[in-house]
Amino acid sequence: MGRYRKYQFEEEDKLQGKDLKFIEAYKRVKRIKGFYLHACIYVLVNIFLIATNFKWNSEFWHWQTFSTATLWGVGLAVHGFSVFGKNIFFGKEWEERKIREIMDQGNNKKWE
Repeated sequence: MGRYRKYQFEEEDKLQGKDLKFIEAYKRVKRIKGFYLHACIYVLVNIFLIATNFKWNSEFWHWQTFSTATLWGVGLAVHGFSVFGKNIFFGKEWEERKIREIMDQGNNKKWE
C-alpha cells in the first residue's frame, strides 16, 4: 500500500538526473528512518499499554499484559531484518575493520 503514496512521485521527480549510488543511498536512508520511527512508536505505545494494564489490573504477570508487545515485537524484528538484512551484526564495515585490525597486528609482530 505504501508503494503508491502521493509523495512517491514527487520524490522520483527530485531524484531525476541523480547518480545511481545516490538514489540507492537515499532509498536506504528512507527505509532506516522508517524502521526507527516504527521502533519509537512501538516503545511509546507499549509503555502506555503496559502502564495502563498495571494501573487497572491487580494481576500484572499474565499474557494479556505483554501479548501486544510480544507479537508486535516479532513484527518489529522482521521489519528490522528486512531493513538491515543479514548484515545486522557482521556487515561489510565490521569485516573491513577486522581485516585492518588483523593486518595491524601482523605489522607489529617482528619475526626473527
